[in-house]
Amino acid sequence: MTHMLETSARLLKVLSLLQLHRDWSGADLAERLGVSVRTVRRDMEKLRELGYPVHAIPGTAGGYRLGAGAALPPLLLDDEEAVAVAVGLRTAAQGAVTGIEETSVRALAKLEQVLPSRLRRRVNALQAYTVPVPGSGPTVDAEVLTTLSAACRDHERLRFDYADHAGATTLRRTEPHRLVAMGHRWYLVAWDLDRDDWRTFRADRIVPRTPAGPRFTPRELPSADLGDWVTRGTWGAGWRFEVRVRLHTSKDDVTGRVPAYIGEFEAVDENTCLFTTGTETLETAATYLGLLGADFDVLQPQELKEHLRTLAERYLRASE
Repeated sequence: MTHMLETSARLLKVLSLLQLHRDWSGADLAERLGVSVRTVRRDMEKLRELGYPVHAIPGTAGGYRLGAGAALPPLLLDDEEAVAVAVGLRTAAQGAVTGIEETSVRALAKLEQVLPSRLRRRVNALQAYTVPVPGSGPTVDAEVLTTLSAACRDHERLRFDYADHAGATTLRRTEPHRLVAMGHRWYLVAWDLDRDDWRTFRADRIVPRTPAGPRFTPRELPSADLGDWVTRGTWGAGWRFEVRVRLHTSKDDVTGRVPAYIGEFEAVDENTCLFTTGTETLETAATYLGLLGADFDVLQPQELKEHLRTLAERYLRASE
């Protein structure tokens, strides 16, 4: 009986390791589990009998990979992962990613059915104190996000058609590394093979060409803080309108009045600073400027000046 319990516990640990990384050598697994390579082989056979699609990796070293099968086997999630998945599914069910709402509700129902009460309380607390703000901007197809994240995970080169803000499309050949969620948008950070440099791509403008491949060796990321790097790299880039204004106040007075991903402040002197951002619409730009609560001069674009003049006339009529 004790031997059976030890074997079952080890099988669960093997599953956890296989779900942690894509490929494992038999020797690495044996070392992590404290057993022989022969025992690892027997464990893999047991997992296959239970319906888990464990594939052998050819080559001198050999190894194992948990692949896709005809049915989805049970997944092992730790506490933090389970809470993150539940919160993510609830968010998706509210329409954060187009086309995934109904599926998210079904998956959430299955997950919450087996969540321990302590974890369910954590999920409910997060949900109770989180207020979703519906957006009207472009949405990302769930299948596109899945394709991009799989290519990042498996270190597979990816080709895709990419549309710029004017709608012109180019073919890009990349080594995808990370997906970054910022504001209401998703961005892919990838090494552009044709430009021999790092590039950031808006996911809603990507149309992947499949299949992906071949495999590549991951590069050192352009920054330890990738979120900050993407934020700085996307200020005003690829938007329909690139906005630049001179604010008649200090940088310290306005920093923090809008989220960091919206734009960048640059100090000129103790009473003046510059604000740079990018938007799809003039209405959005006007909203950002209104949140700053300071006098300003529009440096660019000319269309924003005209839009603000129209708004001023409208507000003046409303105040009479």
